[in-house]
Amino acid sequence: MRLTPLDIQSHHFARRLRGLDPQEVETFLRMVAEDFEGVIRDVERQRDRIRELEARVSELDAREETLRSTLMTAQEVSDDLRRTAAKEAEVLLAEAEVKAEKVLDAAHRRVAKLAEDIREMRQLRTRLAASVRSAVETHLALLEGLSSDLPEDPVLDGKVAFLTGSKSAAKRAPAPAPAATEAGGA
Repeated sequence: MRLTPLDIQSHHFARRLRGLDPQEVETFLRMVAEDFEGVIRDVERQRDRIRELEARVSELDAREETLRSTLMTAQEVSDDLRRTAAKEAEVLLAEAEVKAEKVLDAAHRRVAKLAEDIREMRQLRTRLAASVRSAVETHLALLEGLSSDLPEDPVLDGKVAFLTGSKSAAKRAPAPAPAATEAGGA
């Protein structure tokens, strides 16, 4: 059983012959009760302080757990972001490679088309040159046929020679007559 200051003050001792001085016992019991009361107050203050400190420790433990949880969550989010960024980078790289392949294929097709166009134009130029050459030769033959049917006309022969670039026709054609003889004969 625990004693309280009141128990100490209200305790009565049995008296015996030649017993203790009741006044001295009372004074001593009062002093013990006061000291005991002070000890109890100190103990209560210490208990209150312990409760406060335990509450503070609990609060700090909760904060620590919250911080630990937050840190773990942040680490997980960071890892997720890193993985997501890596996946997005892979996707973007793959898309860029596909686009580059398409652009390269289009460029190759364009180069092939241009090469084909150049080849066709060269063939067309060759056919056109042959056609023009054939037409010129046909016209030359026609002109030669006409010139053999016509009497010799040095002016006409000079023009034909000029047009054909043929020196042989110019050699065959005599020099044009001076203009003075024509004017004098009139």
